Amino acid sequence: MNLFDVYSLYDIEPVKGKGSHVFTADGTDYLDLYGGHAVISIGHAHPVYVKAISEQVSNLGFYSNSVQNALQERLAEKLGKLSGYEDYSLFLCNSGAEANENAFKLASFTTGRAKILAFGKAFHGRTSGAVSATDNPAIRAPFNETANVDFVPLNDSEAAVKALSTKEYAGVIIEGIQGVSGIHEPTPEFLMLLREECKKTGTLLILDEIQSGYGRSGKFFAHQYAGIRPDIITCAKGIANGFPCAAVLISPEIPAKKGMLGTTFGGNHLACAAAIAVLDVMENENLVENAREVGEYLISELRKIPEVKDVRGKGLMIGLEVEGFTGSDLRKKLLFDHHIFTGGAGQYTVRLLPALSLSKEEADRFLTEFKKAVKK
Repeated sequence: MNLFDVYSLYDIEPVKGKGSHVFTADGTDYLDLYGGHAVISIGHAHPVYVKAISEQVSNLGFYSNSVQNALQERLAEKLGKLSGYEDYSLFLCNSGAEANENAFKLASFTTGRAKILAFGKAFHGRTSGAVSATDNPAIRAPFNETANVDFVPLNDSEAAVKALSTKEYAGVIIEGIQGVSGIHEPTPEFLMLLREECKKTGTLLILDEIQSGYGRSGKFFAHQYAGIRPDIITCAKGIANGFPCAAVLISPEIPAKKGMLGTTFGGNHLACAAAIAVLDVMENENLVENAREVGEYLISELRKIPEVKDVRGKGLMIGLEVEGFTGSDLRKKLLFDHHIFTGGAGQYTVRLLPALSLSKEEADRFLTEFKKAVKK
């Protein structure tokens, strides 16, 4: 049997990781500025994380959600404390797309409405409902086309107000910072407008913080720069540092009913142990603050490089474009000639999504090699 050939693969295989570095079998060191697509939040093979999941799997790796699980309670308490959402409820699942699917269901159950409003260039996942709210026809099969999702341009206040005035939407979903589209931010004013209009029209505001959340922006959630509180927040990526886990944070105004949501694997013992370890490290090592400080330094230094056309983002969620390079060509050059992993977005954008523990010294190593790479 062969693998289904849907991924474009680099001819490099990391076999070991430590902090912000990965290594191939021959010991070659690559600086990881991609974090496996923003998943590695506290660094590869962090000893606290390794200890936590090793001890948990030696006792009980899994049991279903038909029994008590104290680890879920511990995770909910700690996540509420660190995020500032102690009064919200937590539903645990397995992936970002699944978190968004459950957010849509909650919005529909709560309002009795069927439609979702999303934004141009949005990416919310690849499962049926999530991909329907993703503004990329190339990954939406005919089966996923639906009249229940509408799109308006990001930051277009007039279009958003007009759409919401119909009072036909169960929810509005927006990314804290758009990642796949190339690091594009909703303005604070636009987020505040959405919050106000959703309240007026009985629409639930869903913040997709799957890539931009968990400290990556320099705050726990990127929407917190705007000072708003959504009705629903979805999380995944860095929540468990590589172990499959995702979460939906739910306003106390949304009632729970037995059986309205469910999952086999979500919130299992091993996933919870991994997620608790991540929060412990984030708190004890001040990683949200580190993401803000090192991110501000990186963005500032990148803007000084003459070849750099544009730098966007907050914290350690950065998109940049370089004169004379496609994103793909620059990524390959950085990887093969300078041993640095980066991510892509669209034709021209290179994304930096490193572990929140990235040091200033590691940022300087990247900057040194980057300057060499962009010289013609």
